Amino acid sequence: MSVTTLAKTHAELVFRNLHRLGVGLDDAPDLLQETFLVVHRRWHEYDASQPVEGWLWGIALGLVRNHRRKTLHREVNQRHTHRDASSNTPEDELTRARQRRDIQAAIDALEPEKRAVFVMFEMEGLSGQAIAEALGVPVGTVHSRLFAARKELTLALAPHATKEASR
Repeated sequence: MSVTTLAKTHAELVFRNLHRLGVGLDDAPDLLQETFLVVHRRWHEYDASQPVEGWLWGIALGLVRNHRRKTLHREVNQRHTHRDASSNTPEDELTRARQRRDIQAAIDALEPEKRAVFVMFEMEGLSGQAIAEALGVPVGTVHSRLFAARKELTLALAPHATKEASR
């Protein structure tokens, strides 16, 4: 497989995961391009016996970390929400938008290592072993980060659930 084919095949996945890792929609195209530039430069390092998605995850996660360090002085709070076509009332739509905002904010508040594991496992459906290989950590570390991320998200979203239930 060539780098061009890899980019065409996996660009959407990488873009979606950059966004899930907290990269704003304004910055995601640049980081997507940078991801595949790194892939091009490091293509000789890729081990074809390993899943390419894990390798891409590792590269993208490193770039996200660097991006966060570079942009720490400014807060990028762009939220992208889609209108829900099944909305019955403006109040229902507002409630769903608030829920999406609260969930995304809770995910954004996670430490990058926990966020990456959570997104890779819960949203992308990667196995613990695949995540461990992508991040270069033991499987036990993946499980402990996933447990901690779930716990933090539960605690962060509990007040919102109580507030929504009382409406």
